[in-house]
Amino acid sequence: MKTIVYYYSHKGSNKYLAQKIAHDLSCDIEEIKPLLNSHILMLMGINFGNKELHTNIKAYERVVLCGPIWMGKLIVPLKNFLKKYCNKINKLVFVTSCGSPFNKKDEKFGHNLVFKQVKDMLNEKCIHCEAFPIGLVLPPELKDAPDAFMKAHLNDFNFNGEIVEIYEAFIKKIQP
Repeated sequence: MKTIVYYYSHKGSNKYLAQKIAHDLSCDIEEIKPLLNSHILMLMGINFGNKELHTNIKAYERVVLCGPIWMGKLIVPLKNFLKKYCNKINKLVFVTSCGSPFNKKDEKFGHNLVFKQVKDMLNEKCIHCEAFPIGLVLPPELKDAPDAFMKAHLNDFNFNGEIVEIYEAFIKKIQP
C-alpha cells in the first residue's frame, strides 16, 4: 500500500514520531507548513492556511497524519490539511504525540475528543487513530508534575519502555 506521512510539529515530538513511522514503513514524508507559524494565533484558532504540498496526495493509497493536540483541540494546521484534502484522501491514519494520558483520554483535554472530530470529518476514510502520550517517556518522579510534559520531547534517548511497546503494536497494526 503506497503510503505517505504528513506531519506538523511545533516542538519536535511529532516530527520525531513522523520520521520514525516513515522510516519503519519505508514511505515518503512531508512536513505541513502553516503560512504563519504562530503558536499563540493557532491557540486562538486564527487561521491563515497552510503552504502548498510538494507531493500529490492522490498518488497515495494511505495517508498517515501526525501532529500535536493542544488542550484537547485539533490544531489549525491539521484541521486545514484535513478540510483541504478530505476528498483526496483514500485512507487516513491519525497519530499524535500529545499531553493527555490514556487515563484522561475522554476528558475535556483528552485525545479521544480529537479522534472523534477526525473520524467525523473523514468518516470511513479514517481507519485508525493512535496516541503516544508524552508522559510515557517521563521518569516516574515527573509523571505527575503539572508542567513536565510541556518540557518533554520525544527523542532517541527517551523513546523506550512502554511507549516502544505501544509504537511497535501500532506499526504492526498498520503495516501493509
